[in-house]
Amino acid sequence: MALSEPIPTPRPTPTPTLSPAPNPAPSPSPAEQSAAAAGSGGTGAAGAEPTPTRGLLPLLFTGNSAMYALYIGVGGILLPLQVEQISPHHKVAMLGLIGGVSAVFATVFNPVAGALSDRSGRRNPWILGGGLLAVPAMLLLGAVNSILLVAIAWCLGQAVMNVFQAAITSVIPDRVPVARRGIASAAVGLGVPIGSIVGVLIANAFSGSFATGYLVLGLVVAAAAVLFTVLGKEQRRPPKAPATLGEQVHAFADSLRAHDFRWAFIGRALLVLGYFGVSGYQLYILQDHISLPHGMSATAAAAVLTPVSSVAMVVSIAVCGPLSDRMDARKVFVGISAATTGLAVLIPIISPTFVGMVVFSVVNGLAFGCFFAVDNALVTLVLPKAEDAARDLGVLNVANAGPQIVAPFVASVLVGVGGYNLLFAAGGVFAVLGALAIRPIRSVR
Repeated sequence: MALSEPIPTPRPTPTPTLSPAPNPAPSPSPAEQSAAAAGSGGTGAAGAEPTPTRGLLPLLFTGNSAMYALYIGVGGILLPLQVEQISPHHKVAMLGLIGGVSAVFATVFNPVAGALSDRSGRRNPWILGGGLLAVPAMLLLGAVNSILLVAIAWCLGQAVMNVFQAAITSVIPDRVPVARRGIASAAVGLGVPIGSIVGVLIANAFSGSFATGYLVLGLVVAAAAVLFTVLGKEQRRPPKAPATLGEQVHAFADSLRAHDFRWAFIGRALLVLGYFGVSGYQLYILQDHISLPHGMSATAAAAVLTPVSSVAMVVSIAVCGPLSDRMDARKVFVGISAATTGLAVLIPIISPTFVGMVVFSVVNGLAFGCFFAVDNALVTLVLPKAEDAARDLGVLNVANAGPQIVAPFVASVLVGVGGYNLLFAAGGVFAVLGALAIRPIRSVR
């Protein structure tokens, strides 16, 4: 996950947004027409407005739910438990080390996989390949018993999952009209809370058997990949000519030279780092920092808090995604979500109790749900070139996947310096800075 956010993120439903047969798209607003004409992701490879695909939103929801089930189930429960079993006295530092090393793989494979799917003119084969390879990657992760081998196995898991993520993320600019981006973004965003619940419940159920838990999560992703590619028919786009490594590096750097795209990248990276920096360490926070009710284990507490946060996230996603379409405004919602996150992290600092964590989970879920529902729509409107949509989204997904994976490394340093209160405070600061980074974007309201 990519994670993403561990602390990914991150990202449960009364869902008119998941209707299998969306209503015909309304005429795009002038701002959206301008964005499309500029090639900012509002058009398909041929320069024409994408035609809505029947049943696409449920498939996007299912694919993203499976992806986040693995990210959250592994990164939030199984991996911390496995690390604690191997190195109980250095668990915080070791989890941070694994997160930092695996971040390199998440950072590299996402844009590379995006560029490869652009070049092939297809998304489905990459979704299927990444999803199926999750199974052997998770089998390997469950079979190892040293920190070094865990790090290697999780790096491989990150690599295949970022192939899956890069391709499925690119489906929105390929197949969804600009005027429907908010609803499509909400469908994707709903995958975060639903996936979080599924992932945590599976991980909690198999907390005593890492190998089985990892395998089940890998199979969930594989099943979603098969379902998406069988039912989500795509039209082959003209393949792109192969590029040299130097040309690819130049192209990635060129994407970040685009003013609005660069600020969207920075804003997302900071927001995701703030969220997953805290949520990725939730198990250790519950074990070592929070006063739990008598007889409640940390894994049981996590199994309660995740659904609470997810329900709040669903409410926020269901409201904010369609509302941003109706208002033709994205930035204000991202700003509100980040400011709310900044306030939410104060709750467990003031009240380090289970009740305090419940309140924090509700407020933080509302904030991150609003962000995830709207930010996905915002970023598709600032892509530099429509014909390089997957490549550019792959670059942008570094801001999504990278912070989710590197968050444990950053969090381990913060906890070592100032304890969990410093971690909460830093999460709030990152979120507020992320909101400020969205303000300079010019082409989106």
